[in-house]
Amino acid sequence: MKRTLLFPCALCLLIGLLLGVLLPIDWNDNKPATSDAGTMTFSNLDTSGSASGSSSGSSSSGTQTETTLSPGDNFPLLSAACVVNQALLRHDYDTLSSYVHPKQGVTFTPYSTVDPDSDLCFTAAQIQGLARDKTVYTWGFEDGRGSPIKMTMEQYFERYVYNSDYTHASLIGVDRIITTGNALENLTEAYPGCRFVDFCIPSSDPVNDGLDWSSLKLVFQLEDNSWYLVGIVHGEWTI
Repeated sequence: MKRTLLFPCALCLLIGLLLGVLLPIDWNDNKPATSDAGTMTFSNLDTSGSASGSSSGSSSSGTQTETTLSPGDNFPLLSAACVVNQALLRHDYDTLSSYVHPKQGVTFTPYSTVDPDSDLCFTAAQIQGLARDKTVYTWGFEDGRGSPIKMTMEQYFERYVYNSDYTHASLIGVDRIITTGNALENLTEAYPGCRFVDFCIPSSDPVNDGLDWSSLKLVFQLEDNSWYLVGIVHGEWTI
């Protein structure tokens, strides 16, 4: 009987070893978090919670100053941010509007410094009808020139919201601004009690000396166990 069982046991062991070689399984718990919204992956996720990043167009490498939240705490926020990011990419304003705060609306900031007196705020209904809105709004003033930013909502989105494909952002910060320039970063002061995700595309061409970075910061407020979008802050190098 023992000899009869020896061969099947040895065969099972051999098959197990082969499967282990051909189909390796990574049991490491430190895998980057992924979202089921599209193909976005958070391979360079910074959750240190510090409100400021590095200056002069370089990515943040500062030391952690606050307690890092667990991936479980961050996942609902990241999931909401990822869905909004994908909606912006696809011009899916129905989905985007469903995330807009039902009472506060969503406020748009063309350059990192949030200005409640000049930044425009829109309701969920206005965002849903964005493509049909041909009204020319004044969104603020152009950096360097000082000329009024007069654009339709679609024009503004193309220039100051989704000027790049942020689903491919190589750096993502949770409650942390990855890259800063000369503009005042006052997001945390302007949105007390809120959290944000910074999708940052760092400088890609050495010729530009780090001046071609840009970022999409999505600000959320938790209400009734749901994360609602209350702010969209565009970041780029400014004079």
